Amino acid sequence: MPAIGEIAPDFELRNQNGEIVKLSDYRGKKVLLFAYPRAGTPGCTTQACGFRDNFAQIETADAVVLGLSPDEPAALAKWIEEESLGYDLLSDPDHQVLEAWDAWGERSMYGKIYMGVIRSHWIIGADGRVLDAQVKISPKKSIEKALKFLAVE
Repeated sequence: MPAIGEIAPDFELRNQNGEIVKLSDYRGKKVLLFAYPRAGTPGCTTQACGFRDNFAQIETADAVVLGLSPDEPAALAKWIEEESLGYDLLSDPDHQVLEAWDAWGERSMYGKIYMGVIRSHWIIGADGRVLDAQVKISPKKSIEKALKFLAVE
């Protein structure tokens, strides 16, 4: 994972429409990048809708939102429509970006150990440097901390 103050590594992923999106496309704006396990699940919906519901505040901070998960573009498009999300969701089915950002690792549910997404978010400055990193965070805390950080910046 890039350290705070370092330039965020660029990546290219498909969005919900199958279009290629690069992190570097957003230079000149702050980026709130959040990683979540799976579209449509309760915690992920809480996180995504929290950013949706506070989108005006995020825009006021001159920032954009990008979601990141291993879901395929079709599942992302369906979720965007269901929840009226006004930002791109990026598909990382091979979890290469998730791994590079330390958001892929060992998880456990009901005593079963498996590999999966570690819910996280990062705020990347207009110059491409990582300003804040929150790895292994709850959906509600992710929203609170990201909004608080953007309000200070």
